[in-house]
Amino acid sequence: MTQPNRVIIPYTPRPLQQTFHEQCRRFNVAVCHRRFGKTVMAINWLLREILTCDRKNAQGAYIAPTYSSAKRIAWIMLREYAGVIPGVKFNEAELRCDLPDGKRIWLLGSENPDALRGLRLDAAVLDEYADMNARLFPEIVRPALSDFGTGKCLWIGTPRGDNQFRTIYDTAIRNMEDGDDEWFAMRFPASQTEIIPEKELKAARDTMDESQFEQEFECSWSAALVGAYYAKTLDRMELQSQIGSVPWEPNAPVWTAFDLGMRDSTAIWFGQSIRGEVGHRIIDYYESSGEGLHHYIGHLRAQPYVYGDHYFPHDVLVRELGSGSSRYEMLQGLGVRPTIVAKLSLQDGIEAVRALLPTLHFDRQNCALGLKYLRHYHRQWNDKNQTWREKPNHDASSHSADAMRYAAIGLRDGDASDYAMMAQTGRQPGGQPVIISDYNEFG
Repeated sequence: MTQPNRVIIPYTPRPLQQTFHEQCRRFNVAVCHRRFGKTVMAINWLLREILTCDRKNAQGAYIAPTYSSAKRIAWIMLREYAGVIPGVKFNEAELRCDLPDGKRIWLLGSENPDALRGLRLDAAVLDEYADMNARLFPEIVRPALSDFGTGKCLWIGTPRGDNQFRTIYDTAIRNMEDGDDEWFAMRFPASQTEIIPEKELKAARDTMDESQFEQEFECSWSAALVGAYYAKTLDRMELQSQIGSVPWEPNAPVWTAFDLGMRDSTAIWFGQSIRGEVGHRIIDYYESSGEGLHHYIGHLRAQPYVYGDHYFPHDVLVRELGSGSSRYEMLQGLGVRPTIVAKLSLQDGIEAVRALLPTLHFDRQNCALGLKYLRHYHRQWNDKNQTWREKPNHDASSHSADAMRYAAIGLRDGDASDYAMMAQTGRQPGGQPVIISDYNEFG
């Protein structure tokens, strides 16, 4: 016998959609490939949240990048799934669905975020959040969900590079790893969902630009970072859970890798190589600018780590004009013995990083800034010839990338004895004075 007042919505979720519905929490992020059915899933999530809300007059909003896209796509689906509810009314002029008990769902566009101020919401969907104004959620939607302290939100979409959608996804993942039971996130690349037939995926790959395919079907955050050296590798590592919560082992030494800035930033990676473990743990990252060596060594001392090797580039041997001392000597005076890595060509160093990265496990929270810069590290573009240059672009991402390069060389080669001798004597193995004219040659 059918229960009184029971309504069956004509929605049969796919297995992965069902997984989402079973695991979703207060704040939810779903990164989905094209043709996943994310709009259908989101409409039904919103409809259920409003129908089952304990409060009369509960209000829900489905917000799309534009009003026209909300009307063109979501309105049809809302009418289909909500149309079976007794007493439901649809106001097409306002894209509003009136449900029993004074409950309502609005379809809205985000073109003018300020026009949405004053909303009071029990649940909201932000569709293709990457295409919206970054102020929309923190300034407008989040306060609208706070009246009763229980308002829920679902972000859905396809990646568009490193923007607010990536930020909210990272926030969700980080909070889940920290045990916050209000957050949930899932990422659905087409190669794993099996929703789109393999033949169709191959046809799409054959007719689309590679970066477009990776973005639209593989949910790649890095596809929009054209010319990036490490972004795709880091993407794969994230899917393989190599970026997450990585503990510090107190009984094992911590090595560091420095990129020493002269007029710009200094970057430091902190890692551990645990006996019996394959690969290395990257447990921390630090970066600052406008500070002397005392500051960075003070930062090292302020951490609870017991240190092993400290990897530095060869330019630590350069004597500064003011003091006449090299930074190698200064570091020794501060109680740090640098391990000077072998001098490789820039391209060989980049290849060393590419070989190292798949062996690493990064702590997402402590290494967030360093990871961001590693993803953005990219080649220069020659506008005149419409080709990529061999050298990387020098920007804020360079310091993290250079420090990782020195880590890769140091971990691969160990202590370079010739360089250690040069640091001690100021002379090359053949007896000639050390002359280094390419200080900071790699940024």
